[in-house]
Amino acid sequence: MSITLYNSLTRAKEVFQPLDEERVTLYVCGPTVYGRAHIGNFRPVIVFDCLFRLLRKVYGNSSVVFSRNITDIEDKIIEACKQQDSSINSLTSKFSALYNSDCESLAALQPSIEPKATDHIQDMITMISVLLDKQHAYVGSSGVWFSVSSAPGYGKLSKRNREDNMDGARVDSESDKRDPADFALWKFQKDDEPDDAKWDSPWGKGRPGWHIECSAMASKHLGETIDIHGGGIDLQFPHHENEIAQSECSQGKTFARYWLHNGLIKFGDAKMAKSLGNIITLPEIAKDWPYESIRYALLTSHYRADLNWTQDILQQSKTTLDRLYSALRRVWNANSVESEDMKVQGALSDDLNTPLALANLSNLSTKANVAADMQDEKAMQVAKAELLAAGNLLGLLQSSPSEWEQGFDKQENEIVENLVEERLKARQMKDFARADEIREQLSKMNIEVMDSPQGSTWRRKV
Repeated sequence: MSITLYNSLTRAKEVFQPLDEERVTLYVCGPTVYGRAHIGNFRPVIVFDCLFRLLRKVYGNSSVVFSRNITDIEDKIIEACKQQDSSINSLTSKFSALYNSDCESLAALQPSIEPKATDHIQDMITMISVLLDKQHAYVGSSGVWFSVSSAPGYGKLSKRNREDNMDGARVDSESDKRDPADFALWKFQKDDEPDDAKWDSPWGKGRPGWHIECSAMASKHLGETIDIHGGGIDLQFPHHENEIAQSECSQGKTFARYWLHNGLIKFGDAKMAKSLGNIITLPEIAKDWPYESIRYALLTSHYRADLNWTQDILQQSKTTLDRLYSALRRVWNANSVESEDMKVQGALSDDLNTPLALANLSNLSTKANVAADMQDEKAMQVAKAELLAAGNLLGLLQSSPSEWEQGFDKQENEIVENLVEERLKARQMKDFARADEIREQLSKMNIEVMDSPQGSTWRRKV
C-alpha cells in the first residue's frame, strides 16, 4: 500500500518514495527545553509518531530512522537560567527528562535518535566554516551571519517574496548585518551571559544560532539528503526556510525531499504559546482526563488543520475510548490470531487522515460487538486482532480493557483491590452483611463489582 503525503514544498499531495527503502529517514524539530512543554508542543509529537508507526509498518521497524532533536542552547534557555539562577545543563536536563516522560505518557514511540545541540557544536562549526569558504556567510561584529541574498531560491518553502522577508526584520541591535533578512549562524558571547553558554570557534567564543543546530544534527545522523522533514507550521518560516538555505548552500544537495507541517492548537482564535500566557501542560490536563484520551483528542483533527482545544473534545474522546475498550473487553479472551485491518492503515496512508482512521477504528468496535453477540469464536478472534492492529497504528488501545476501566491511580487501585478481596472472603464466609456493606462502599467510590464463577472483577463506572 503506497503512502501519499502533502508536501509543503510543492503544495501538492505526492506518493512517498524514499531514496532507500532499507533506510527511510525522518527528522522532526524537537523542543527548546527551557520550561515545561505545553499541549501545543505535543501536536507534532503525536502527528509524527503516527507517521513513524506507519512507516515502520510499511518498510519494517529496522528500516526507518527517526531523529527528533533537543535544543539545549538558545537565547530563551540563557534567559531562563539567569532568572532561575541555574546552570544550562541542570535546566535543560530537567526539562528534557520531563518532555520525554510526557511523550511516554502519550504512548509516543521513542525516536531512533534524539540528538542534543550541545553534543554537536563541532559539527555546526564545520558547516559554518564551509558556508564562509563558499561566501554564503560573513563575520560581523556580533557574530557570523548567513547571507540570504547568496542563496538561490530562498523562500521556496514558505513562498515568501523579498518584501515579505523584510517585514518585521530585526535590525536594532544587529546593525552589523549586511541585509535585514540575514540570520545568525554563530553568536559571539555577550558580557552578561554565563560561561557555560559559550564555546571556542575560529571566529571567537560564542554559541550557535538556532537554525544551524537542526541542519547540523539532521545531516550528521540522517545524511545530506533526508526523506521527510516535519514540524509545526509556525516553524516553516524562518526556521525551516533557513535550514534549507544553509544546508543546501553548504552541501550542494537537496536537504529534504518531503516537508510536512502540522497545524497549531488554539484556544478560541489564539495560538497556544508561552509568550501569550495561554498554555496548559500535559499533567494539568491529566488531572481530569486519561492520557489516552488526550492522545485521541490530538488525532481528531487532520494534522494540517488547526485544532481548537476544548473540554468537549476531551469528553468526546474519553466517551469513544470507553466504547472501544468495552468492545475489546467482549472479545479479549478470544485466542490470538494473525489479522490486519487495512482500512485504518489506508486512511493513514492518505496523508495521515486520522479522522477517517478513527472512524474506521470505531467500525471495528461495532464488528467486535456483533461477533460477541453471536458468540462466533472465529469472528471474535479476528475482531480482537483487527482492533489491536489498528489501535497500534494510532497508538491507541495500548492497555488491557481492565487497565482502562480501572484507571491508572495505583494507590487507589490497591485500595479497591483490597476491598474487593475482603468482600470475596466475606462472601466465602457467608458474611453477606459485610459483603453488601463493602459493595455499597465501593459503589460510593464509583466502582462497579462484577461477580462470576471465576471470581470478582471491578471497573470504574463510566
